[in-house]
Amino acid sequence: MIRSYFKIAWRNLLKNKVFSLINSVGLSVGLTCCILIAAFVKDELSYDRYPAQAEQIYRVGVRLIGNGAVTEFPNADMAVGQGIQRAFPEVEASTRLFRRGQIFIRYQEKNSKEKSIAMIDSNFLEIFSIPFLEGDPKTALREPNSMVVTKAFAERFFGGEPALGKVLKFGQDQQARKITGVIDAIPKNSHFHFDIFLSTVGEAFAQRQDWSNVSTYTYLVLKKGADPQKLEAKLPQLVAEHVVPEVQRDMGVSLAEAQKSVDTFRFFLQPLTDIHLHSATKYELEPNGNINYVYIFSVLAVFILLLAIVNFTNLSTAGAAKRSKEIGIRKVMGSVKGQLVGQFLIESIVITFLSLLFSLGLITMFLPFFNELSGKQIELDSFFTAPNLAVLFGFGLIVGLLAGTYPAFFLAFSKITTVLKGGSVLQTSSRNGLRSGLVVFQFAISGILIIATIVSYQQLKFMQNKTQGFDKEQVMVIHDTYTLGTNETVFKDQLRQDSRIVQASLSRSIPLSNEGQEGTQIYGKDPVKKQTTREIQTAIFRIDDQYLPTLGIKLRQGRNFSKAFPSDSSAVIINEAVVRELGWGPINPIGKTLVRSGRKEFTVIGVVKDFHYASARQKIAPLMLLLGYNSGAVQVKVKADDAAGVIAAIREKWEAFNPPAPFTYTFLDDRFEALYESEQKTGSLFTVFAGISIVIACLGLFGLATFTAEQRTKEIGVRKVMGATSSSIVLLLTKDFLKLVLIAVLIAFPIAGWVMNHWLQDFAYRIDLAWWVFALAAFLAVGIALLTISFQSIKAALMNPVKSLRSE
Repeated sequence: MIRSYFKIAWRNLLKNKVFSLINSVGLSVGLTCCILIAAFVKDELSYDRYPAQAEQIYRVGVRLIGNGAVTEFPNADMAVGQGIQRAFPEVEASTRLFRRGQIFIRYQEKNSKEKSIAMIDSNFLEIFSIPFLEGDPKTALREPNSMVVTKAFAERFFGGEPALGKVLKFGQDQQARKITGVIDAIPKNSHFHFDIFLSTVGEAFAQRQDWSNVSTYTYLVLKKGADPQKLEAKLPQLVAEHVVPEVQRDMGVSLAEAQKSVDTFRFFLQPLTDIHLHSATKYELEPNGNINYVYIFSVLAVFILLLAIVNFTNLSTAGAAKRSKEIGIRKVMGSVKGQLVGQFLIESIVITFLSLLFSLGLITMFLPFFNELSGKQIELDSFFTAPNLAVLFGFGLIVGLLAGTYPAFFLAFSKITTVLKGGSVLQTSSRNGLRSGLVVFQFAISGILIIATIVSYQQLKFMQNKTQGFDKEQVMVIHDTYTLGTNETVFKDQLRQDSRIVQASLSRSIPLSNEGQEGTQIYGKDPVKKQTTREIQTAIFRIDDQYLPTLGIKLRQGRNFSKAFPSDSSAVIINEAVVRELGWGPINPIGKTLVRSGRKEFTVIGVVKDFHYASARQKIAPLMLLLGYNSGAVQVKVKADDAAGVIAAIREKWEAFNPPAPFTYTFLDDRFEALYESEQKTGSLFTVFAGISIVIACLGLFGLATFTAEQRTKEIGVRKVMGATSSSIVLLLTKDFLKLVLIAVLIAFPIAGWVMNHWLQDFAYRIDLAWWVFALAAFLAVGIALLTISFQSIKAALMNPVKSLRSE
């Protein structure tokens, strides 16, 4: 019996090639998109689940509450982790990671600049279950100046030589460190990736017992069964015990003022497995994902699959007219409803599995493109493992049943008397209503996706084109200038003598990156009135007197730093955000005093207009600009007419000093593009899948238009004989479909508006939804539908009426 079902199913597929092809292509594309999106979502959800105790590991962060806002930091101060472990027995262990800046490493005659370096406590790799290829994980980092490297670094640096026991020299002071362990690569689905791990043992900075700043990434391992929420509720007592005295000491405020920290300074615990998708501060170790995108793509995958299933349902019910007599005869010959249902379900499953096989071929073909678009490294082999193939088999079976259930019951339960009298199984308004409803459903989804694509593109362009508040064009950043030593300033001054260079500035603080940035707490002080402002957190840039003109940063009040004022070493320039958050309002801040951690006082000499020194995703935060201690990079504003010549000239000047570092540079506009790379990739991925979903919807509409044209062949012939024009026939065949599309668009508008307004709330600076977005979406939906339908409509309208009237 089953064998005959498959035989009949195969014959029907070959007999109805057009419908079978449209069904198969629609399902294949839908399954391909659904499987790829599922792989993307699975990868995103798998982050940081590789440690053996992943569910027990929590990161300690700091939450500052004030000025009507909450600022979160993913790191804490040096003593916090061990302090919490000592205070509360439910904490089993603690460990820390310090991100190191780029540094030059020397081995024999080889000299290399490495960026991927971290300093860690001796138990860090063990807690994170990183397997060792060489060395003992329990003792590898317990000695001063010991280090562990990845296999990839060892192969790149030493070739075929064994790395274990090798001694490398770090930085200008040539500090010797010994390799005591070699690990495999850090798993791809981790929130951190480094090639070199240095031991904190013997490092003075790592032994400090400070609590009130943010400097290290701290992780706790809780005992099994421990409640993290109850532990977090106990942490304010550590703020009162340790943070309050430090604030009083460092800021020079009264005890009563310092005690406010208990309410404004909070430690919080974040599950390790939540970091990648639920944390997006500008101080993360790496750019993280976004749980909202996981939701969006999951819904998109379901939508695409539903569109493909709706296509199948619509086309199967529409094609049922051709099988009316077959169904009637089989019923007369004794076929029961269960047998007919089984037959049509088998046909559905056969088409689904053919589509699934085709989709695996499409995945093989397009996976590299998908990886490039999504920034993932999903491997093809992962789709062909036994568990995944079993899941795909089950998935195909479920899709086949879902796609075929309604058509099977629809055909099996049709009346014998109707079909044997020459009627059609389609002659009921309820069935036509169902197909119309499915078309509305498809194009409502398509309308939502069109609006979502336009709005997400607008938002990305808005962030990219938003006035940055500084000039990023033709600004070149020369790196590692600290290796010039005392010649660093000489090098900068030589560059300024070149007529092709507009300005040059020496500063280790570079916009659009975390390089050279510091942070501190500050408050405003009025010596005359003996009043102080609220305390706020601010970033610090170390600059020289040419920084503002080089980057085109505008002063709103006051003046720039100047060599004519020796007292500028204790002066500060602030941005407008500092003025707002200190509560100075309309008060002129020039001449006022700012106090920072360590009781250091600075006189305000200028206020710059707010500029986006970080991503436009976040609100512009307070920033103070200080003079001096700015070694590390030179920013150069060059003229646009001879950039290549300027670069060659700068390289020549650099090499004349014979520094240990090679000449390296970047342009600020390239950094700007990289800053929004993840949004661009996500937007491109969404656009591709949205486009595919629209194509699937159009495939279904094309199939229905084809069927309608075939069903009305004689009617069209009679109308033409009676004098109807081709244009009136095209209108006749298209108007019903266009009505359905317009209804779908009207349904899509409020849903898309609500969804996109909700999505835009994640951005500190956002666009407003304009009416023309909805008008354009409606125009595109109707236009796409019209193009889809018009081919068959025009073809039917132009058919010879004699041929039409002779057809059955």
